[in-house]
Amino acid sequence: MSEELVLYTVKDRIASITLNRVEKRNALNPDLVTQLTTNLIKASEDEAVKVVILKANGSVFSAGADLAYLQQLQQNTYEENLADSNNLKKLFTTICYLPKVVIAQVEGHAIAGGCGLATVCDIIFSVHEANFGYTEVKLGFVPAIVSCFLMRKTSETIAKRLLLTGELFTAEEALQYNLITFVTKKEDIAQKVNDFALDLCNNASANALMVTKQLINQTTYPLLEKSLEMAIQINARVRESDDFKKGISSFLNKEKTKW
Repeated sequence: MSEELVLYTVKDRIASITLNRVEKRNALNPDLVTQLTTNLIKASEDEAVKVVILKANGSVFSAGADLAYLQQLQQNTYEENLADSNNLKKLFTTICYLPKVVIAQVEGHAIAGGCGLATVCDIIFSVHEANFGYTEVKLGFVPAIVSCFLMRKTSETIAKRLLLTGELFTAEEALQYNLITFVTKKEDIAQKVNDFALDLCNNASANALMVTKQLINQTTYPLLEKSLEMAIQINARVRESDDFKKGISSFLNKEKTKW
């Protein structure tokens, strides 16, 4: 993996982890997921880092899965799909369990897996122009892994609406649904995120931040691991379904799926 799909820099005790697959709209594939997980673990172990900012180069935060990856999924065995689902689970749980606060800086659309990536962060800033959406059902897929986190952030009613319709929604709506923390102007977001991170660095104990995050996770996600194990199995099974293959084929051929 010679290409740097993820960039890592540190300044003022803040690690910036940046998705750098601009030509593919920062779409998720196995290499990007692995590099992102590796860099998050690096930040976790970096004594010079107190807070992590997750952001993206280009105009899109992340457009979900890319075309080549979707094509490959159609050929995967159940075991391969299970392993692939487990890699996404590892990425999301790395963010969830990271002993440092992870702030998402969403400056463009966050769709499907990209929306899930933003969802699992501790604090989420978004520009007004960004759209969000868990669009998996439109491809015959299931947003299984992210649902384990989404259900703890919003109500069952809203979760059903978002997951069952796959509809896109605005940053303002995401704020109303308790999925993100702040909405700000595009020209201000970088400074506001940096100021927020610096405030945590300068005015809060690193140990207190870590333990508080652990406390919230333990009280909010007591059955998270059990739910995630079920989710990755569901992911793998659904990828073998005729509906999934039909939905992906239509998407790849730019055709409207007749469900």
